[in-house]
Amino acid sequence: MLEEVKCLGIESTAHTFSSSIVRLKSLKEGEILSNVRSIYTPPKGSGIHPTEASRHHTKVAPAIMHSSLKEAKLTMKDIDVIAYSAGPGLGPCLRVGATIARALASYYNKPIVPTNHAIGHIELGCFLTGLLDPLVLLISGGHTLITAYAGKRWRIFGETLDLTIGQILDQFGRELGYSSPAGSIIEELASNSKNYILMPYTVKGNDVSFSGLLTYAKKLLAKGYKVEDICYSLQETAFAMLCETFERAIAFCEKREAMVVGGVAANKRLSSMVNSLADRYKINLKVVPMEYSGDCGAQIAVVGALAFKAGYSVGVEKSLVRRSWRIDDVEIFWRD
Repeated sequence: MLEEVKCLGIESTAHTFSSSIVRLKSLKEGEILSNVRSIYTPPKGSGIHPTEASRHHTKVAPAIMHSSLKEAKLTMKDIDVIAYSAGPGLGPCLRVGATIARALASYYNKPIVPTNHAIGHIELGCFLTGLLDPLVLLISGGHTLITAYAGKRWRIFGETLDLTIGQILDQFGRELGYSSPAGSIIEELASNSKNYILMPYTVKGNDVSFSGLLTYAKKLLAKGYKVEDICYSLQETAFAMLCETFERAIAFCEKREAMVVGGVAANKRLSSMVNSLADRYKINLKVVPMEYSGDCGAQIAVVGALAFKAGYSVGVEKSLVRRSWRIDDVEIFWRD
């Protein structure tokens, strides 16, 4: 097996098409050589339309792939393995990345590694922060869960029962007339208020439910409440629910390090609340750097390199996609 692996990672689960190349020796030693992306923006007031997003990915793919190789100062002949996001995600979007991976692998005779998008967020976070065994809060448009590694799996210690945190921010943003993703807009509006409105707070065991919170926020908007006050209250309530479950998981798992990853990790208010938790429990908490919090090829390339170094790859005929793919269904080949 190669001591050092150069992996080309292709990300295409939803609104982002991205290509990245990493050079990796281990989870502790390596370098991101390139990370290029293009984000599909739907019309104002709209969410992501899978077909339109996939058309965007198809259109920008050649330029993104070329820029990724150019930035890394490599050619396809230098690449050891190709990884792509096999799921979870939007079917038409996933198929674009998978098709490109198959075409490149066939033409250049390269092995393929199908990767789980959520595992990518986690392992990229570990690679960037230096944490090796953290309790993880993964929060994005596609995921809201708390996980820790045990027995060759990332095990779930809490998750959403309906909408993800990213979905409620995006959906309320669309109600205001903005397009997805709208998390940064909600954050900006919320920063202009300190007037909290009592909202539904739903924690069941160590799981959260956000659907009632979103419905209530929409009703307040229809009644003429100030937009900034609703955004502030929506954020505060949702983030408090996440912090309650994350704190309970910290106490249960007794980890000495924790990490926040995913697109919503870029929210400064949430980072502040989670940091307060870390101070209280005296644990080493890291938040993934903002540049890599959203979907990107680097998360796919890191997992692809780790899996390939551990001896895993597939042929073109087995390079499938899985629209629904839980992280606790994924066997981790590269961790002890």
